[in-house]
Amino acid sequence: MNVVTGAFGYTGKYIARRLLEAGESVTTLTGNPGRANEFGTAVKAFPFRFDEPAAMAASMAGARVLYNTYWVRFDRRDTTHGRAVRNTVALIRAAEMAGVERIVHISITNPDANSSLPYFRGKALLEEEIRRSKMGYAIVRPTVIFGAEDILINNIAFLLRRLPVFLVPGKGQYRIQPVAAEDVARIAVEAGHAAENLTIDAVGPETFGFGELVRLIARTVGSRARILNGPPWLALFAARGMGLALGDVMLTRDELDGLMANLLVSDRPPAGHIRFSEWIAANAATAGRRYASEIRRHYSAVS
Repeated sequence: MNVVTGAFGYTGKYIARRLLEAGESVTTLTGNPGRANEFGTAVKAFPFRFDEPAAMAASMAGARVLYNTYWVRFDRRDTTHGRAVRNTVALIRAAEMAGVERIVHISITNPDANSSLPYFRGKALLEEEIRRSKMGYAIVRPTVIFGAEDILINNIAFLLRRLPVFLVPGKGQYRIQPVAAEDVARIAVEAGHAAENLTIDAVGPETFGFGELVRLIARTVGSRARILNGPPWLALFAARGMGLALGDVMLTRDELDGLMANLLVSDRPPAGHIRFSEWIAANAATAGRRYASEIRRHYSAVS
């Protein structure tokens, strides 16, 4: 049996689907057990119980592998990166109590315990915690994940379809190496079946300058927006205004700092096979047709 956190969400759903297709059993831990479940009775849901380790351990009884996708994108009210770190440590302890043999943990490229960016610092602290645990482990480090349920790429396409001008922060030469959700799931499940401890950069086969990526999306979806370069503060100001209008957070300063610091690329050979350029071409008719809200999807009930 496998436990997948957030199997009704995004990355967790792809992992759960791949496991089920391979004939393996799956249960999920989620912050929202009532969320839409495409798997029906094939996946039984249990709530996270971060403050009740014994109860959370009971939900994982009999599992061999825990696939952990739990995290938060940015701080909002009492949902913070610090709390996400504490919750994940509680999850790791509960998995040890349950006798789980192996954990596959979804991290991020270029984590750093000394980083000023809470996202990358928190991920590094959890990697250290996992390496100290009693379980075998695989740490999977993706960059920006694209797929049908994607938020970042979809919303870039959404803005390009609707705005007369799209502002690229700075010169736009900082790099991004997007990876397909299907590839992340494949890498994670293969790592779950492995015996040795692993740390894998889950990155796609194509690397783009951010401005190049935006222009590729614009051409593909038939955008007529004028793409301009501008100071990062102005791009953040515009993103904040759009976020207020849409009731969402489109971009944070930390996210922009991480992107411009080239933290979403890897110098290792790509483990992903699906090319973003081919995926966006195949999905040109649907990418960006509707806005994808981070707050509505994840922060109303973190999963």
